[in-house]
Amino acid sequence: MEEYLVPTDFGEAEFVEKKSRFIGRIWHTESEEEALARIEEMRRQHYDATHNVWAYIIKDGPVRFSDDGEPGGTAGMPTLQVLQRENLFNVTCVVTRYFGGILLGAGGLVRAYAKGAKIAVDAAGKSMKRVWSVLYLPVPYNWYERIKLEIAAFGGIIRDTQFGQDVELEVLLPEAQTTPFLDRLTDLSAATLEALVTGQEYRAFPVTGEEAR
Repeated sequence: MEEYLVPTDFGEAEFVEKKSRFIGRIWHTESEEEALARIEEMRRQHYDATHNVWAYIIKDGPVRFSDDGEPGGTAGMPTLQVLQRENLFNVTCVVTRYFGGILLGAGGLVRAYAKGAKIAVDAAGKSMKRVWSVLYLPVPYNWYERIKLEIAAFGGIIRDTQFGQDVELEVLLPEAQTTPFLDRLTDLSAATLEALVTGQEYRAFPVTGEEAR
């Protein structure tokens, strides 16, 4: 199964450029129908706005954008290009503009709509959809902090922690990192620590750093 980035949450941010107010919004949308519904929702909510510029990318589906009355190439395409540079899929972005009376020029519009999309992406965050291995890993308390660091180093996530006689961890690891992590665990603990792979899940979890690029 493919790995790809999607927005983690709904994201919203705004700024003012030469008295024009720009509001960027991002959604995780799994279908074109859902994308179009979000766009229509913004048109209704901001019926008094000067422009509601939009773009969306559906995985293995359509990629579309609209300048919504702005000069061609100055709004919808820059918005779409931000989504593409951020490597996002199943994403819809609407950048709403309330005109402030001062013309921005073509270059100014490109920069403003790109900024509106980018700050919305940053507000939403990114998640990687991939196959994750689910591990059950009990560790003595004196190993707990070290094992947390090792899990993070392999791109893993601790989903649940139970404190009993030992610390019992439910860990999610990228499928490709599971065997290397298990080998590392064996070497690090001289085979005294053992994780049990209990299943797999294909889902998205938040990522940062290199994986989010």
